Amino acid sequence: MTNDEYPLTKGNNKKDLETASKLELIKNLIFGENIQAYESEFETLKTDILKKKKALEDLIEAVRTDLRMSIDDVSTDINIRITELEDKLETRFEEVEKDQIQKKELGDLLIELGERIRKK
Repeated sequence: MTNDEYPLTKGNNKKDLETASKLELIKNLIFGENIQAYESEFETLKTDILKKKKALEDLIEAVRTDLRMSIDDVSTDINIRITELEDKLETRFEEVEKDQIQKKELGDLLIELGERIRKK
């Protein structure tokens, strides 16, 4: 058996490889230096983009941390103010209760004084 009997044998593969090799050689002659320059630029851009992505991710994390701290500070401040308001309200209620008790006692004393005057 010869290569002529089987069209897809090594002889044709060899011819295909030679054609592909020639095409690759022509492509490299025409675009070789430009392709290498483009690949180099793309790698540089890729590296730059990855660095900037990392920097942005770091900034996002820093902002996230700052926001959490700010929220905690605001929450603490609000809790302190609420506690102060509660204390003021409690103090005011106690003062109002005292005033009411004093008014009742004053009323009782006036009634007692009036009854003493009437008895005399």
